[in-house]
Amino acid sequence: MQRVTNLFPDTEIDWKAYMQEVEGVVNGTWDYYQLKGDTGPLVYPAGFVYVFMGLYYLSNAGTNIRLAQYVFAVMYIVMVFLVIRLYDRSYKVPPYVLIFLCCTSYRIHSVFVLRLFNDPVALLFVYIALNCFMDHRWRLGSFFYSLGVSIKMNVLLFSPALLLIYISCLGMKETVVNLGICAGVQLILAAPFLLANPVAYMERSFDLGRVFFHQWTVNWRFLPEDIFVSRSFHLALLLLHILVLVVFAKNVWLRILKNYPVLVGHGGLPYACQLLFLPLFTANFIGIVFARSLHYQFYVWYYHSIPYLLWSTSYPTVLRLLLFGIIEMSWNTYPSTDFSSAALHFSHVVILIGLWRNQPPLSAAVEEMGKSAQLNDFNAKLSELVQDAVNEPGAEANPEPVVVKQSANKKNPDGVVNLKNRKRR
Repeated sequence: MQRVTNLFPDTEIDWKAYMQEVEGVVNGTWDYYQLKGDTGPLVYPAGFVYVFMGLYYLSNAGTNIRLAQYVFAVMYIVMVFLVIRLYDRSYKVPPYVLIFLCCTSYRIHSVFVLRLFNDPVALLFVYIALNCFMDHRWRLGSFFYSLGVSIKMNVLLFSPALLLIYISCLGMKETVVNLGICAGVQLILAAPFLLANPVAYMERSFDLGRVFFHQWTVNWRFLPEDIFVSRSFHLALLLLHILVLVVFAKNVWLRILKNYPVLVGHGGLPYACQLLFLPLFTANFIGIVFARSLHYQFYVWYYHSIPYLLWSTSYPTVLRLLLFGIIEMSWNTYPSTDFSSAALHFSHVVILIGLWRNQPPLSAAVEEMGKSAQLNDFNAKLSELVQDAVNEPGAEANPEPVVVKQSANKKNPDGVVNLKNRKRR
């Protein structure tokens, strides 16, 4: 990171605009209609304002860009640690893939330490939240997830899967509590802006109707500009997005999430983590596949989850690495071309098909693990009853093994589970 910052002091795109936008708040303006910079009006939620206001003060009103770059370099290191921790706990991806993930992408390094975008800050909070969820600290995870949403609303792409996870793994009561935490964070952070002009804040910070410039698109370069900006095209993408989410939620996510509590309760944490991360990463990926436009900084939205998605398919390793390479090539082609955009879509669609095709056997395997875990639970309870019988007064000391039959398999060809030696009366 230090070598990158030394070779390329800064390649400013939005940093000055960020500083101009938060400077308005520093000067006492809380009306979102009045907050703007060189690139246009402020269009991010309140958390963005507070984070970059802190950087504003730290970097001497944005003039000490080198110091800000070092801050972003630290963020990058922390994020890599959090990502590796997820992969390490889930046993999903071979270790050598993490070397590619950390060292190969020039674009990701640029987004963090050269461009100083808000996208990596938002995703940093997402990965903090995912680590909290993995450790079963759900309420803390909901807090950090909502902080990510407050910096940039693309984090909402995870929300359909997260809602299903809340309901399936926590029950309705805890779901309401966690949703309340998410909503409370948003209200508290936005309170000064809502009091000043609530309409302005809601219209600007969560504007779903923004029209992007065709010249900056990475994924739709091959389309004519009139189609790219067409409302009909945007509506079609939205409907496809919703349709694919519903199909995956109904046929895949709900089916596998019902086994999460069983596996967690019986020590199957790596498999349970896989059930947790797969819906979240897939939901985010589906949103990216059907995005109206992707800009270069948006690569960080899903870059660190690409290996997880690839290794959740049944494709051979060579094809997985090839798809990863095509995606990397597409994002590193500047400016984007018809070919690079088409190649990116091709890779996305192939991965999405692979995720769908690999779900039935994955779900069946998980269900079998769940049945095995339930049998183990039954055996444990029976063992407790046997132990109670042993401890009763007058029990004789003639041990006889107690066994429970289950289906034979490779590890247990006889289908016999030894429970406990008991003593007959």
